[in-house]
Amino acid sequence: MSRPLRMLDPSAIFLATVRCLQGRLFLRSSRETYDVLGGVLARAVRLYGVEIFAFNFASNHLHLIVRAPRGNLPQFMQYLLSNISKKVGPLVKWRGAFWERRYSAQPLLDDAALLDKVRYVLAHGVKEGLVRHCSEWPGLSALPLMRDGKPRTFRWLNWTRRCRSGPPSRRGSRLDERWAERAIEQQARLAYRTVMGVRRVCAQPPQRRPARPERSPAPWCHTTVRRLRDEFMERYRSFADAFLEASAAWRQGNLSAAFPVAAIRPFLWPGQTEIADAA
Repeated sequence: MSRPLRMLDPSAIFLATVRCLQGRLFLRSSRETYDVLGGVLARAVRLYGVEIFAFNFASNHLHLIVRAPRGNLPQFMQYLLSNISKKVGPLVKWRGAFWERRYSAQPLLDDAALLDKVRYVLAHGVKEGLVRHCSEWPGLSALPLMRDGKPRTFRWLNWTRRCRSGPPSRRGSRLDERWAERAIEQQARLAYRTVMGVRRVCAQPPQRRPARPERSPAPWCHTTVRRLRDEFMERYRSFADAFLEASAAWRQGNLSAAFPVAAIRPFLWPGQTEIADAA
């Protein structure tokens, strides 16, 4: 298998990550993108009932620490990422593929791993030498909400209504109010004597592509306890064996093949079962 199979436990907390195409800076912070990203994230959370523990939007990727009690993490991520690409793409004058590949999601198996990844997510900008303090990062982040406990309000921009309002010459701006529905720093200081700064971060061209984007293989899971990792890998191997067996039966025409719990079953078009039975 080229990519790990999705084993989605509704009770598990995941670190979800996705990168922009070729590492381009499509998510570079600006007043417009900040507002749009906040509106899309808030609406996706409300529609799909997920729990967000931390989030951070970097210039060319995003991190979410999330749990989906309804077992609908793929649907949530599909809605979130598709709406980001449709709404941010025009703002940065980019057409075509927006994301580099599908998102990765690794479970966090213990509290220490959860706290470590919350720290990792909120440290963005400082650990890369872009800003001096975590609070200075201009992109959308959970840190301000976690510091003061005050809820934030973002606009959901209904561009379907905008397109139906009349010819392009009369629609106005995409951001028009008519379409709205309402210890890290010390370590980084040792690593970076100077930083890029907020002004230069926000001034970067969104279509810029880093000369050497950082790449590293995604781990199977995150934990500080070796036993938990071994138990997870054993569960995953059993899950993968059962999935591949069911998948082989499915490809041979057995559309009632029993896939393991927490698997994403192949999609069935209405009436497809009857067609297979008739054959």
